Amino acid sequence: MRKRFDQQLVIGQIAIEDTRISLKGKNALDELLKALKAIYCHKEYNERIFTLLENHLLAGKKKTGRSGMSLWSIFVLSQVRLCLNTSYDTLHNLANNHRSMRQLMGVEYDFGIEPIEFEYQNIYDNVILLSDELITQINAVIVEFGHGEVFKKKDETALRLKTDSFVVESNVHFPTDYNLLWDCARKSLDSVSKFQAKYPIKGWRKIENWRQELKGLMRGLGQASRSGGKNKQSRVKTAAKSYLNKARLLLSKLKSDLAKFPQNDELDIALVILLREYINLLDKHINLVDRRLLKGEQIAHQEKMFSIFETYTEWINKGKKRPNVELGKKLSITTDQFNLIVDYDLMHGQQDRDVVTDLGTRILDKYKVVSWSFDKGYWRKENKEFLQLEVPQVIMPKLGKRNKVEEEEEKSRSFKRLKNKHSAIESNINELEHRGLNRCPDRGIGHYTRYISLGICAYNLKKIGRQLLKLERQALKKAQEQMLKAA
Repeated sequence: MRKRFDQQLVIGQIAIEDTRISLKGKNALDELLKALKAIYCHKEYNERIFTLLENHLLAGKKKTGRSGMSLWSIFVLSQVRLCLNTSYDTLHNLANNHRSMRQLMGVEYDFGIEPIEFEYQNIYDNVILLSDELITQINAVIVEFGHGEVFKKKDETALRLKTDSFVVESNVHFPTDYNLLWDCARKSLDSVSKFQAKYPIKGWRKIENWRQELKGLMRGLGQASRSGGKNKQSRVKTAAKSYLNKARLLLSKLKSDLAKFPQNDELDIALVILLREYINLLDKHINLVDRRLLKGEQIAHQEKMFSIFETYTEWINKGKKRPNVELGKKLSITTDQFNLIVDYDLMHGQQDRDVVTDLGTRILDKYKVVSWSFDKGYWRKENKEFLQLEVPQVIMPKLGKRNKVEEEEEKSRSFKRLKNKHSAIESNINELEHRGLNRCPDRGIGHYTRYISLGICAYNLKKIGRQLLKLERQALKKAQEQMLKAA
């Protein structure tokens, strides 16, 4: 049965509240650990966060059995990974060797006692238990802690908000229909290889030859497509025909042999289901390559896939010169005057202007807002009118030609001042990308959404920790000055 943390200290164990964090250091980890320690030592917020962790991770489980990794250690490890934008290998090393981090986790000892060491798989298996829903709820508590206990925001103080979006890339290669066809073919062959390793399956003795020939034909088509010179179209069509002929032979063989693969256990059944999916995708991409390269059709955007693994991936063109195309999903964030992210939302095939109504409903139900700025991508007349019902100053530059009233509004001093301040959110986005939200290494939409939530949470904790260290340095400096005066 998991515990919140080790409540009964043993000889040599260092209490979490006694963790020392240097005021001289200005690195991201020190700032994160400072914020985590402050929340742990605050009775009200400590209780709220542990209640959320228990409700999600311990629900329906018996209060007996081996004690696993503590809830506090799981949460600390998840935040360190995103705060430092690091891998599980580095996280494993830090968990076993970084003294301050281990003290905060409550697993550090003195007096020569043999230290607790974590296995790589143990860290991975525990960190992925945290869900997107759980982290979203914890982040709301963290923002409340930052407002009330760190930045000392009074209840009647209204927020000055800024909203913008950026792309969190998924971990995919640049997609073309012919290299996606190769992905389908190689994964189909991988599935057959797994059956071969388990059963004496006939007819697939030359499976490696299939793999080599298809890969060579795919590379030949790519080279013909990239190169210039005379008769390029003819060379591309010749390479495409050879590639498609081989792919069709593989597709035919897979379809005819699919029924022969054994299904003696759950793993076999799962492999057959997976193989059937790859066969369908192989058929789809053979058709796409044939239509585009041999028949000269223009494929509609909704027919295209951008990854056969991360199927949620979208092709996003924001009209920028660099990067001109990004592969992933757009994330909308809203920050306040303290640079805390008070709201974030993953956009599924939506444009910026499509999310304003839902965003306004969520935020205005929780906060009082005095000003709110956007860029032109969020412009829609209905959006601005909706927000103006409750927000005194809505900074939403019009996309397109302005009438006389709109021209006067956008030339006013207050509009220009808040519009200029809106650019501060770009630095928030840049810091988020340094916290790991430039590209998600985790696989699957569930891990992708959780990774984003952990990144937002780590960002907010880091901002809170930076402010706490700043206040502590100021207090120390003031105390030293008073001592000098007294002397």
